Amino acid sequence: MEQRTELNALGEFALIKHLTQYFIPQHESTIKGIGDDAAIVSSDGVHDQVVTTDLLIEGVHFDLMYTPLKHLGYKAVAVNVSDICAMNARPKYITVSFAVSNRFSLEAMEELYSGMQLACEKYGVDLIGGDTSSAPSGLMISITAIGEVLPEKVVTRDGAKLNDLIVVSGDLGGAYLGLQVLEREKEVYKSTPSIQPDLSGFDYLLQRQLKPEARMDVLQFLSDLKIQPTAMIDVSDGLSSDLMHIAKQSMLGCDIYENKIPLAPDTIRVAADFGLDPLTCALNGGEDYELLFTITQTDYEKIKGSPHFSIIGHMTEESTGCRLITKSNEAFNLQAQGWQAFKE
Repeated sequence: MEQRTELNALGEFALIKHLTQYFIPQHESTIKGIGDDAAIVSSDGVHDQVVTTDLLIEGVHFDLMYTPLKHLGYKAVAVNVSDICAMNARPKYITVSFAVSNRFSLEAMEELYSGMQLACEKYGVDLIGGDTSSAPSGLMISITAIGEVLPEKVVTRDGAKLNDLIVVSGDLGGAYLGLQVLEREKEVYKSTPSIQPDLSGFDYLLQRQLKPEARMDVLQFLSDLKIQPTAMIDVSDGLSSDLMHIAKQSMLGCDIYENKIPLAPDTIRVAADFGLDPLTCALNGGEDYELLFTITQTDYEKIKGSPHFSIIGHMTEESTGCRLITKSNEAFNLQAQGWQAFKE
């Protein structure tokens, strides 16, 4: 009997590694391939190019019952720009491909693209191509983003050093709670269609979920502070999962501190309404698209007073693993419990 291995037995990253293990770069211009937020290739002799691609599928990554098409278009561009930013690079171009069923009208697609146009204008990105196809059902969007960076400014996931400080921009957990609000109102509407959704008081969390922003501004803040991160990633899968990527690829461990994790007041309030721990939402929720990075200890004085960043921990010996240190000074191993591409 032919062997059958379920994809969820590997998970997204192990699957990619397994399928691409025999692909050997054939060009000297390929500087970094699979395994980071974006690939890096040399281009004009001055800048390196960074390239990333993302796939969004209806029913898996978004629900059109509560996601406006204009917001979806904006978010589709923003999440790719975020990956470019995570390499300390500037986005320049995108290509957009989609497969769509006859359920969607021309006007609907115009609405989707109007959101993409707004994002392109916001981030200074040119739409330079793509492809279209029909689909038997639903909507699928694939975006490839291309950026550029000076070779000496590139930041990857594997550059963290022992005792480097761990820093994150903004606050965490809000996008996950925004999703919980939308899912709750969806269930109410499904059971009682006559009741209109009540989304008042959730503006911040809904924006975090439906219209996230790529943190291009963080790159400027760091440049102004004359700080070059040693490693960086965007928080798309959850703080725990993404920090563990940095630790694993840098062959280190890490300690982060419960009382240092940045939480917005709305996140704390709404988490309580749902009976959720806001810290758990921050660790495992994902889709915040903040930038998580490490810096040398010598940069501490430059960043300590900045309102844009929180220093949440430091890198440790690999043997200690990745740990959360609680307010009572207990240590718990972090678990990668964020977004999983293949679920049963």
